[in-house]
Amino acid sequence: MAVAGCDIGSLTAKAVLMEKGRVLASAVIPVGPRARESAEAVMETALERAGLSMSDLARTVGTGYGRKRIPFADRVESEIACHARGAWWRAPVVRTVIDIGGQDAKAIKLDDRGRVIRFIYNDKCASGTGRFLEIMAEALEVEIEGMAELASRSTQRIGISSQCVVFAETEIISLVNAGRSRADIVAGLHQAMAGRVASLARSIEVVPEVALTGGVAKNPDLVRAMEETLGIRLAVLDGDPQINGALGAALLASEMDPGSG
Repeated sequence: MAVAGCDIGSLTAKAVLMEKGRVLASAVIPVGPRARESAEAVMETALERAGLSMSDLARTVGTGYGRKRIPFADRVESEIACHARGAWWRAPVVRTVIDIGGQDAKAIKLDDRGRVIRFIYNDKCASGTGRFLEIMAEALEVEIEGMAELASRSTQRIGISSQCVVFAETEIISLVNAGRSRADIVAGLHQAMAGRVASLARSIEVVPEVALTGGVAKNPDLVRAMEETLGIRLAVLDGDPQINGALGAALLASEMDPGSG
């Protein structure tokens, strides 16, 4: 039988279905006002894509901000455990996982067997999170999905000095009103965000290879900024980096039932 992992974050809900070490299907949807309904909706989408039903699942592990509100989860696991498991399964050379979520950023140090040695996370401030980019996109009146392409047109990256999201938003609006290029501003935002996340990661020691996960890992300019700030090339993970937590949850579910995933 198949197994599932369900990751309910603050901005998106993710689900991954696996069987015999192979990903059958995955899904990502925006989180609604009720985590329970978001969990049911994302799982229904993944099951439909795989041609399965809930009765075909041997085990489901939940994780993420809303993990305790997943009605069909047989067990819940921390985001740290799931992101570590997912990244190491994709690339066993990984020793540091940096995950940028909607409301927090995490850095996880692994040993050569994929076990968590140390971790740290920041959930007190939105800077260095997906929500930071959302707020800045709104201030710039651009789509968040287009920020990477916009930054690629930058000719002179603008430094963003404000650490606080509220002050950074004010700084951005002032730059726009002064006629500064949106492309240069976005490139500066990516660099500022990379600096904050890298500072967090360095507090537990950044050991190569390093994997970047979360939806923002699909932004090539932010990836470039992270590589430039850390002074290393990031490890390439197969598949969508946004589903890494759900993938790790599915892998942990398979270990509950060795005959399945």
